[in-house]
Amino acid sequence: MIIPLAHYKMFSHFSTSNKSQFLIGATSSGCGKTTLTIGLLRAIRKRGLQVQPFKCGPDYLDPKHHAIAAGKNAINLDSFLASAGHIKSLYSYYGQQADVCVTEGVMGLFDGYKDMQGSSAEIAGILDQPVILIINARSSAYSVAPILYGFKHFQPHIRIVGAIFNFVSSPTHYDYLRQACQDTGVEALGYLRKCQSIEIPSRHLGLSIDTEFCLDEFAEQVATEVEKTIDIQRLLEVTSQPFPQPAEESTEAISPASGLRISIAQDEAFNFIYAENIRSLKKLGQVTFFSPLQDTQLPPSDFVYLPGGYPEFYLQRLSANQEMRQSLLAYCQSGGHLLAECGGMMYLGEFIADAEGKKYPMCQYLPQAATMENMKLKLGYRKVICNGQEWRGHEFHYSRIVAGSVPSLPRTQVYNAQGTKVDTPIYSLNRTIASYIHFYWGEKTDFISMITGRT
Repeated sequence: MIIPLAHYKMFSHFSTSNKSQFLIGATSSGCGKTTLTIGLLRAIRKRGLQVQPFKCGPDYLDPKHHAIAAGKNAINLDSFLASAGHIKSLYSYYGQQADVCVTEGVMGLFDGYKDMQGSSAEIAGILDQPVILIINARSSAYSVAPILYGFKHFQPHIRIVGAIFNFVSSPTHYDYLRQACQDTGVEALGYLRKCQSIEIPSRHLGLSIDTEFCLDEFAEQVATEVEKTIDIQRLLEVTSQPFPQPAEESTEAISPASGLRISIAQDEAFNFIYAENIRSLKKLGQVTFFSPLQDTQLPPSDFVYLPGGYPEFYLQRLSANQEMRQSLLAYCQSGGHLLAECGGMMYLGEFIADAEGKKYPMCQYLPQAATMENMKLKLGYRKVICNGQEWRGHEFHYSRIVAGSVPSLPRTQVYNAQGTKVDTPIYSLNRTIASYIHFYWGEKTDFISMITGRT
């Protein structure tokens, strides 16, 4: 599907000076986007430059790695969860103080939930970002030429300004790849050599969160490789262009509109949180963070947010902290407003069973339980229609609910990105809303107002 240039509206106001900014796209998944992004973020930072990372799509894991490499929180840019106007606002607001803005794409450059919709290319088009294409050069040489040519010309308004190759075996191998670039009019900016020490280990939910895997050291390793074989200075030069000025309302200091006391679970077990969701909550009230692993009491709260994360890796500690479990149970039973997503919902149940079937008691508020037995991935974008209002999010989990009888939120339908109804329930008990869906409300704070009853 060819999308005309007119589909994208350019920013109307630009800063007087240029700024290096680019999107790292790939020909397919598995090319090494995340490894390259981590290395570039750290290498640019080591040059004394402030670098702001962004991530295409709803992913929570890559932004955590970006933050460690760059020293700044990464921001998700997702065209299913948010409008083009909101994406532009996020980009200009978070990028305004940085010297360089780096966006990591998702999957292949043109891969979306429907044709190009939701793709990295769509984000690049919305933001008018130049694209650096990373190509897996393993077992290939000059044959990358037609790949480069096709990607460059498929959507001419998506500006591919340079290419970087991964898994390159030798300088001679790179010479063939560089010749392919020259013959197709795409500038070769360097390569990463084939090196097992800069490959991120896998885990069942994506990139590793093993405590023995030190991402800070890994970022240093990749940055060292990047500095050896990638022309960073040239990359910054070819991607320099005027940066959009943030909208006036985006630059205003946050002033809570009410005295709403908002408590958010955040620790090793619960940390799947969009930065913009938190910023929008700070506009509604006073935000306090607490740890279900370490704290014994819930802070004084008018609204509690239990995000997703990795409760399955901390079952013994979560179960052993009976004081916190009792505190949350009492809050919910007394009619406190609470939103629980994915792992947060699992924590509110009677128990969580690990992969071997061992059961660990949890908060025992929701009359249902979750298990990691016979794990099977369920994922996808979700559109929720409730009482005529539309909310968006995504689902990504391996656990499943067992032995449950929690009522669903009335007058609610859930659809996937293609508009097909899906069987993802949204539970409603007293004033608790719980679901496997991770919601994005950075653009629509009335979602939280609806949950808290403060419209």
